Amino acid sequence: MLCVSAVAYSILHSGSTIHIIDSAAYRILHPLSPNHMPITILTTLSILLLAAHNLRIGEPCISVALFVFTALLWTRRDWLRITAIAVLSWGLFTWTQTLITLLQFRLAADLPWIRLALIMGTVMGITLLCMFGLTTEKPRAFFNKDQIHALPRAITAVVTVMLLFFIREKSSMTMLLADRFIPGSGPVEILVLALYASWVCGRLLNPKTQAKTRRTVWLFFSLIFFGQFVLGMAGIDQCLMTGTLHLPVPALIVAGPLFRGEGFFMPILFGSTLLLVGPAWCSHLCYIGAWDNAMGVRTRPQKLPTWAPVLRWTIFSLVVLTAIGLRVLQVPTLVAVSLAGLFGIAGVGVMVFISRKTGRMVHCTVFCPIGILSNYLGKIAPWRIRVSSACTGCRACLPVCRYNALDMKALEQGNPKEHRSLHNQRCREG
Repeated sequence: MLCVSAVAYSILHSGSTIHIIDSAAYRILHPLSPNHMPITILTTLSILLLAAHNLRIGEPCISVALFVFTALLWTRRDWLRITAIAVLSWGLFTWTQTLITLLQFRLAADLPWIRLALIMGTVMGITLLCMFGLTTEKPRAFFNKDQIHALPRAITAVVTVMLLFFIREKSSMTMLLADRFIPGSGPVEILVLALYASWVCGRLLNPKTQAKTRRTVWLFFSLIFFGQFVLGMAGIDQCLMTGTLHLPVPALIVAGPLFRGEGFFMPILFGSTLLLVGPAWCSHLCYIGAWDNAMGVRTRPQKLPTWAPVLRWTIFSLVVLTAIGLRVLQVPTLVAVSLAGLFGIAGVGVMVFISRKTGRMVHCTVFCPIGILSNYLGKIAPWRIRVSSACTGCRACLPVCRYNALDMKALEQGNPKEHRSLHNQRCREG
């Protein structure tokens, strides 16, 4: 195939045009050279064989996911090459388990086992060969697209798959929507979410796209959340997180269990996300925060009163004490839910009338009790934003901070204010 460019060159004989055509043909055809194909083809066959194995043992949706992944490999994106190494590693583990199980059965039944061992050993050997082969230069020439940030994108996809499979297997309730509507189809949803996570990772690592991506993804998540909530209210119970209806008010993450004395699923989920993203939960994962941000960006940020932090602690204390008091007084659940609903409506009012006017995310930084928990409990996360020595003190970040986290004292100390900062991507965007 590489001779095509040479033929074009010999026929046309015309300066720069020839070089352009020749270069374009080379870029297209060179990655498809036979020198680059064996490992790619072997990798494809190895993953398809793994898909066939899962189909045989009764996991058709894992087979579908593997088949789709194999097809995606031929889009020649470098992060898929790295991800394929992880898939093959899982395949090697699977083949090892299968070999041990079959050998034990055949030995116990006094059946021939040498042929089985040779066949499985060959499969494992080819899988191992593909794993190491994908790290060499020739396959890298084939996977020549999206090479920037390929490693973090691959890690993001693999971690997403591992976490979701772990949750799927260990959770006492069905966590994935796909499994709720079509039992067993969870692996297909996991693949889609892994692809989405990798795409988001690449966009967030690109300085030119990170600001828009954060806002878009955040808002998209909120729309999905409230879409599920509306469908749940319409009677489709599968769309509800725990199968029962709960008000989408962040304060209830802490107030709900205090009132009920049980139901700690949401606090546990909240705590686990804090471990991963820290206080950035408020600026990336909060289903209400996206709307507060949408209101705040309409106006240039204004300075909040000095008593705003005191008001924040007061609201937090009132929410906690009210929840405990309602439980002690054995107030009917309907009354407690009504009070929670009124609190949520008040929060909407804060976003529409105060955040929009001040250009600050007042709901998140003053009104919402979860913001305080996110700030302080989020310290368990190892990733923190710091003001480095490269800061020139130009103060360009001060007027664009909508979280009331920066002032000259914070800049001099090299650290956003611990009691108010959400430690989020917005600092980098500013």
